[in-house]
Amino acid sequence: LYTAPDSCEGRCGEPFSEEDECHCHPECETEHNCCEDHERHCGPDGFSSSRGSISDQELLELSEQLYGVDHNRARPSDIAINPQHLAGPDETGDKQDRSPQPLYKYVNEELFSKPTYASFIKLLDNYQRATGREEEVTAEELREQDHFLQEVMKTELMKKLLVFLQGKNRYSSEPEFVQDLKEMWFGLYSRGDGERDSSGFEHVFSGEVKKGKVSGFHNWIRFYLLEKQGVVNYFSHNFNGPWDTYPDVLGLQFSWDGFYKEVGSAFIGCSPEFEFGLYSLCFLARPGRA
Repeated sequence: LYTAPDSCEGRCGEPFSEEDECHCHPECETEHNCCEDHERHCGPDGFSSSRGSISDQELLELSEQLYGVDHNRARPSDIAINPQHLAGPDETGDKQDRSPQPLYKYVNEELFSKPTYASFIKLLDNYQRATGREEEVTAEELREQDHFLQEVMKTELMKKLLVFLQGKNRYSSEPEFVQDLKEMWFGLYSRGDGERDSSGFEHVFSGEVKKGKVSGFHNWIRFYLLEKQGVVNYFSHNFNGPWDTYPDVLGLQFSWDGFYKEVGSAFIGCSPEFEFGLYSLCFLARPGRA
């Protein structure tokens, strides 16, 4: 699923950069420095040709449309947060708890009974967080993965994303898309010692600990539930988005069972399907790239 640095997949028409080991810009053929698969991806009938490529403007417009149909997101009355201390650049790394109160003052937990939330929350305890230790996936956990994918695919948000990707020649059917999402998010890979110890879902939503530091952990629901249990301690924030509704964005510092997260950004108040869909779009549109 990751683009190799010697491939043009997802890179057709990108600007020339000396740092690339081979190139996919329109002049590469005359300059004889194209990647070997340039013709296959970027030729007139290629998978990543202009017909199937996704522009920055399209990403901007579609992400706003996905935001507009996030019907399950929190309303302003559903969440009250207490950001407290705004950390300066020289303070984010010093592991000082400058906020005596929890981050969340109130969350309307009726949100969590919505099908996408409920199936999402069931997935959060399926992982052991230490990298370098192989994950064991049970039959029950596989069923929970399938159930979550079924629920998110019922939403208008994910249906809109699929229609867009089908229009870009990426998928011919919903089952094909769902299979790819399953591999993309739940397929195991190694973050340490060659063990199949990680997945996209674990890293982004549940969180991991690598070399004594928190890695990933970008989900507001996970944070709220662990803070309520007393397992997460909110320290400060270094960024607070300018929005007055949800999803809001916060860059925050916190401790998870004594392991520190120096800067962890999170959407606050969005539905699980909004994050899941938006990150999937970015990963598919810009594979292996910034």
